[in-house]
Amino acid sequence: MRLELNHLKRNIGMTEMKTIDHIAIVVDNIKESIAYYVVEHQARILYMDKTWGLLQFKNINLALVLEGEHPPHIAFEVDEIENKYPTYGMLQHRDGSVSKYIEDPSGNHIEIIEYPK
Repeated sequence: MRLELNHLKRNIGMTEMKTIDHIAIVVDNIKESIAYYVVEHQARILYMDKTWGLLQFKNINLALVLEGEHPPHIAFEVDEIENKYPTYGMLQHRDGSVSKYIEDPSGNHIEIIEYPK
């Protein structure tokens, strides 16, 4: 998907900015990495299992994932995910949220996530 410069210029500042929900990075060991971020950077543990962990910082959440289990990505929170991204497959999460993975023009993974109201 190519965005034309004129389209960007017309739409900059015209819509509400999205919220970054979290950034996910690949780590070698979930438990070890969580301990590091908690001790060294005062993160709060929101969730942890064998394949991923979710840490809370003052301004953002950080997901720690294992290679092959979850892709490294940036996640944007949206309302009405189905209306805005109808052609992508929906994933249901344990916490009741739903998401879809898309890619930017460079092939980076982006998670679009909606939380239950």
